[in-house]
Amino acid sequence: MINPLRGMKDLAFEDAQKFEYFLEVAQSVAKRYGYAYLETPILEDTALFKRSVGESSDIVNKEMYQFTDKGGNDVCMRPEGTAGVVRFFNSNKLDRQQGKYKFFYHGPMFRYERPQKGRLREFHQFGCESFGEASVYEDYMVIELLSRVFEELNIGYTLEINSLGCSECMPTYKNNLVNFLDAKKENLCEDCNRRITTNPIRVLDCKNPNCQAELKDAPKITNSLCDSCESDFNTLKTLLKQNGITYSVNSNLVRGLDYYNKTAFEFVSSEIGAQSAIAGGGRYDKLVEFLDGKETPAVGFAIGIERVMELINLPEIQKSGYYIGVMDAIALEKAIIVAKALKASESVNIEYTAKKLKAHLKAADKMNARYCLVIGENELQNGTLWQKDLVEKAEDTIAIEEFLNRNKL
Repeated sequence: MINPLRGMKDLAFEDAQKFEYFLEVAQSVAKRYGYAYLETPILEDTALFKRSVGESSDIVNKEMYQFTDKGGNDVCMRPEGTAGVVRFFNSNKLDRQQGKYKFFYHGPMFRYERPQKGRLREFHQFGCESFGEASVYEDYMVIELLSRVFEELNIGYTLEINSLGCSECMPTYKNNLVNFLDAKKENLCEDCNRRITTNPIRVLDCKNPNCQAELKDAPKITNSLCDSCESDFNTLKTLLKQNGITYSVNSNLVRGLDYYNKTAFEFVSSEIGAQSAIAGGGRYDKLVEFLDGKETPAVGFAIGIERVMELINLPEIQKSGYYIGVMDAIALEKAIIVAKALKASESVNIEYTAKKLKAHLKAADKMNARYCLVIGENELQNGTLWQKDLVEKAEDTIAIEEFLNRNKL
């Protein structure tokens, strides 16, 4: 027997229903906030992620599905969604048009990491990216969009926010942080020691409990913000408070990718075991330029769909559509004609095997059909069909032609 690869999972039955329900809600909300659907390729040039996600990140160092294709190209399967959207933005020269663009996307991402609950090697993300708007009000609006998705899914969350500063205030903070970390080197893990020289801010993101204990008294970026960054951060907090979105400031929140600046945020749930991020994002004003485009402000987020699926309670499914069965095999051709006509506007399941009425009713109920239609030898001779409404419990015998005309088919 051949099973799925480790860290890869089939999506079916109730999980598939939750997946579809999540996308239905998330896409509906994104469209209401002015976002348009975008799909980027799964396979991209490896350099895209090395330059955007960052050489210091675990994704690039340890987790990418990277290989040389038959044409000798260094490619990888996308580990996250934002870089591909920015690549699309630049390759279509949208950076030159000085407009405002909003895209949402969803699809599979790939990271070669240790599989665990809510974390797979093939996983799915839903994300939104807003380009061309530098105002912190857009940061708030992105957070509001995300909060609305969770509210409509009836998922509880805790919002954590931070400011990562900008090119004016970050250098001074980095120097202060490096000085602090240098004194702690012996007590920090190997990854943290490597990051001190590559990207010291990422040390704050370490999940090692020993490292977190050592970092308790680390300098806080929020104490080193320039006037502009501090003003934006205060405005964001005010907007959240005024609009009833509860938050806490987490000064160690830096996100796991190198391209963020200014606003950073995570939505955290305590309902999937230990507290865990179910979504996150922030502002990345330099990434478009860093990937050879014209400097363009941008802000966005991504949701880990598999993690969110664990928190979704599906709404009660209403009976809908038709089940069509036959009591005699000779009636099957007529049943197919009726099914074909119905499929123009309704969902239809047809049972090819002749069964007794009770068996058809049981099967229709199991499929959650609203109507059960049955044709037997008598109905065939009379040009009729038998119908039962499984919600209203009403049943009658109808001429086939009248039935089709009644349903305007």
